[in-house]
Amino acid sequence: MCEFCHKHGEGKKWYLQAKNYSEDLLSDLKRRKFLSEFTAKPEDIAESFEKLTKAPKNPLIRNLMTSYSVGKMKKIHYGQVLPIEDVERIFSFVNSVVRIECICRRSFLGSEQRYCYGVSMGPNGGEVMKLMEGISSDYESGPHGSDLEFLTKEEALANFRKYEEEGLCHTVWTFVTPFIAGICNCDRSDCGAMKATFAYNFPMLFRAEYVAESNPDLCDGCRECMRACQFGAMGYSAANEKIMIDQTRCYGCGICRSNCPNDAIELRERKDVPVAASLW
Repeated sequence: MCEFCHKHGEGKKWYLQAKNYSEDLLSDLKRRKFLSEFTAKPEDIAESFEKLTKAPKNPLIRNLMTSYSVGKMKKIHYGQVLPIEDVERIFSFVNSVVRIECICRRSFLGSEQRYCYGVSMGPNGGEVMKLMEGISSDYESGPHGSDLEFLTKEEALANFRKYEEEGLCHTVWTFVTPFIAGICNCDRSDCGAMKATFAYNFPMLFRAEYVAESNPDLCDGCRECMRACQFGAMGYSAANEKIMIDQTRCYGCGICRSNCPNDAIELRERKDVPVAASLW
């Protein structure tokens, strides 16, 4: 299991522990300040990436810089990939789901895109939405109006399944760890954490607690799964006319599974796959 499971989940999946969504955690002044300021300056994300492009090339200095930056982000705002069934489990115990603007997409695309979901143990978005109230200030001219979008859990899950068809992977996020307040739907083009992780080798999210595995007896080599994979974990054997999954690269998001017309892919617990059990 990832280090957050050991630190914040007592050896179980940390993001499935209701205590990590508890509004009692909002008594922390540092966390309240972070939540209040989180959406205020989306341009800060672009500025951070400008700094990454100028990171020192010297391997020793870069490794020290990476270690410091990643350690800092794990304490403040860090994520993990998760499959749709774990999204559903989270929705089963939170009390409200609110669709909000994706700050990464605001920064990189310069437009409002609502791919992020605030989750709370409190009703009507809870205290966390009050602290992030500024997030709706730009919406008055947007297509959805000025109010936050309060969704039923069924409506939210339907959206998440649609995102899977589009090839987006689900990620869960802390707002001053271990407090969890959001689930996003990401791709490598527009997600700041994925850009940092894959383009600049600054890991900002854990792999999922799962790994994908294919059944060659069911695979017909259509390669729909390859087109959907965000992580470069899939290959194709021309000789066998089958896909293969590099489990050392797999992030366990399950998007390949959702795009397979033959149900030839399943997710296994990462701990049960020796080649990937220690890879996060």
